[in-house]
Amino acid sequence: MVLHLSTFHLEGGAGVAAARLHQALLKSGTESSLLAAFPSKEEQNVYGLGNSKWELRKMWARFTAERLLFYPQEADQSVRFAFSPAGVGADISKHPLVQQADILHLHWINFGFLSLQSLEKLFALNKPIVWTMHDMWTMTGGCHYNRGCERFLSHCQYCPYLAKPDIYDISFTQFEAKKALYPKAKTALISPSLWLDRLTKKAALTRDLNSVCIPNCIDTTLFRPVNKLAARHAFGLPADKKLVLFTGANIQDKRKGFIYFKEALERMQLISDGIEVMLFGKADVSGFADFPVPVHYIGKISDTETMVNAYNAADLIVVPSLEDNLPNTIMEAMACGTPAVGFDTGGIPEMIDHHVNGFVAEQRSADSLAAGISWVLEKNVSSNLSAAAREKVVNHYSESLIASRYQAIYNSLLNG
Repeated sequence: MVLHLSTFHLEGGAGVAAARLHQALLKSGTESSLLAAFPSKEEQNVYGLGNSKWELRKMWARFTAERLLFYPQEADQSVRFAFSPAGVGADISKHPLVQQADILHLHWINFGFLSLQSLEKLFALNKPIVWTMHDMWTMTGGCHYNRGCERFLSHCQYCPYLAKPDIYDISFTQFEAKKALYPKAKTALISPSLWLDRLTKKAALTRDLNSVCIPNCIDTTLFRPVNKLAARHAFGLPADKKLVLFTGANIQDKRKGFIYFKEALERMQLISDGIEVMLFGKADVSGFADFPVPVHYIGKISDTETMVNAYNAADLIVVPSLEDNLPNTIMEAMACGTPAVGFDTGGIPEMIDHHVNGFVAEQRSADSLAAGISWVLEKNVSSNLSAAAREKVVNHYSESLIASRYQAIYNSLLNG
């Protein structure tokens, strides 16, 4: 049995990716279970860490303690959730599912779910470890994305996320702890993007470990093209406008690149007659009060069919992230036949084939982003970009394809 370990389930990019892989493996005949600190809803073979209100309170207490551990050290509020000290976590080594598992498959396990001490106890069970890295944390001294700092390539210290960077700061000590921990288990590191895989093979903590690139997966029978006009009607959206989609609307997170999206539309004002923005996700809509074009906020979406309608209602999606791995939003939109525009960073240019199924814009260039939006709207009149977007997802990210690649990894660890 493969046991997936994930802080979240169907929440956040990593939680969604973990749940989708678990379901894909079940469909392919692999015995799979998922243990999550914060399960979102009942699903086949998905279990919460705690089965009582008391256990759930303990999980929230660990989350709070983990954040309080970092709070006095953070450089400013913008990095509060961008660095995980991994000092607080649950000991699940004696959990029945962990004991039954043949393989432990780690996903995103921070925010008080598993600490470095928790990982050490899991590694001591001598079970094979597969670790899908949904960001850079596995290879750094604590940050989830490096923001240009390259000390993780040799040894983390003087961390820019900290109020008082020092040679022996928390990034140094976490780096040392990981360095001592990783050789204790038979491990395979999985990077969803080639970008992250290249870093894994260069980083001091991970370059000597077995690593391979396997993308995330998606159910292309659920995420599919539907009638665009009907989708718009379901949300009360205008039928005669060009709708540009923006999701994951934490516009205060500089990593999401919202400022470049806004600037791009401002620079398009002279030619943007008929362009409007649609937005879904957890959002502070006050940030759109002075937006250069009308904005339609359709709220947070939790069910798949509504999400599919939202993607189909749009003419394109813009993902201006400055750092990202393999964004689910791009995969979801393209599966629905909605072309994507994003910056040339992380795994984004691996998903978007420039001038084939979307547009890859020059990093941090609002002008290039604006050019990409205009290009897609102009070139997709005959829906050729939409067809190519859908084809890319079906051929590279379908459930059966990705499940079979993971099954090969599992078999190699069990039999090698």
